[in-house]
Amino acid sequence: MWQQQMITTQRGQFEYFVKGEGEPLAITHFYSAFNEIGNWFAEPFTAHYQVFLINVRGAGNSVPLDNDEQMALTEVIKDLEAVREALGFMSWGFAGHSTGGMLALQYAIEAPDALTKCICGSSAASKAYASHPASIYCPENPHFTRIIEIMEALNDPQTTREERVSLSFEWTLLSFTTRDNVERALKIPNSGRT
Repeated sequence: MWQQQMITTQRGQFEYFVKGEGEPLAITHFYSAFNEIGNWFAEPFTAHYQVFLINVRGAGNSVPLDNDEQMALTEVIKDLEAVREALGFMSWGFAGHSTGGMLALQYAIEAPDALTKCICGSSAASKAYASHPASIYCPENPHFTRIIEIMEALNDPQTTREERVSLSFEWTLLSFTTRDNVERALKIPNSGRT
């Protein structure tokens, strides 16, 4: 299990989970709330690094959002830098996938001296991925309307937990090539509630 920690920084208090030994490696996903279960992306790194799985502002028990601008990539990086400094690290590695990978790329641009390495996977460095008709995020894709409906329902505080589970599974099905792959992936311990 991952150990829950809280840290007070100049930009507020942040929740993170730590596991492993070695060089420090920070991991987050732009909009996920992690818990002591950990995360399928972060888990393999714990064999080689001391991994800090960080809940960004507005996620989990981290400082709440005051306004939408605080979710800008550059603002999230300032928060991560505040966490790094509060932990006492001169530098650390950063890893991310999907929106966490987009954050990793921006982190490398914004604060290269703070990073010992940048590990980026399954990221979209531009909006081009959403323009391809094979992408479920493209308006020309037959699943696009449903994806928007799912996102809106997940953002609605009135959506029940049971509905959220069902909607998240449906979204996941649309993101994988086969149901078998989804079922295999879901057996891996994973936190990161949207």
